[in-house]
Amino acid sequence: MTHIRLIAGLANPGQEYASTRHNAGAWFVNLLAEHIKLNLRPDHKAHGLHGVYSDDQHQCHLLIPQTYMNQSGIALKACAHYHKIPPTEILVAHDDIDLPIGTIRLKFDGGDGGHNGLKDIIQHLHTKQFYRLRIGVGRPKLGLDVVDYVLKAPSKSERALIDDKLSLVLSDILPIILTGEIEKAMQRLHTEAK
Repeated sequence: MTHIRLIAGLANPGQEYASTRHNAGAWFVNLLAEHIKLNLRPDHKAHGLHGVYSDDQHQCHLLIPQTYMNQSGIALKACAHYHKIPPTEILVAHDDIDLPIGTIRLKFDGGDGGHNGLKDIIQHLHTKQFYRLRIGVGRPKLGLDVVDYVLKAPSKSERALIDDKLSLVLSDILPIILTGEIEKAMQRLHTEAK
């Protein structure tokens, strides 16, 4: 059974990026931190905002890298190495333009899908074998630039839909993930999504 010991939410640092689609991974980790009443604090060793959640069964690190998106691997590697967490016990939450807005998927392994954050993590960890929480932000309309699209904020209704789905993941799916029942979590998440 795989216990997730590090959950990282990908983002660009700074207030100007906080509400952009590319920061959807950080939205998830911030919601999670609020949910468990955990303050994320700057951690220079981890190159990000970091906190540790503990209960009787396990301990899990939360991380929002404060490097730019295309250097996410620096923070992930530093945090995982320092706390001796193998890649197979890492869950990376990130925005995904290949999924409709508000669709959430959980997967293990695979390519970077053109996502610069994932690309850098794969290079730094020297493996693709980690878990991903894919947060659908939808595709830009034909002719619109993908980079411009992910670096802009979604509409209020789109953001509300994403936040609702992330809250559902927190209440229903995350407890199963943390206990190591990843297959069960995937099945539950993908069934609820239909």
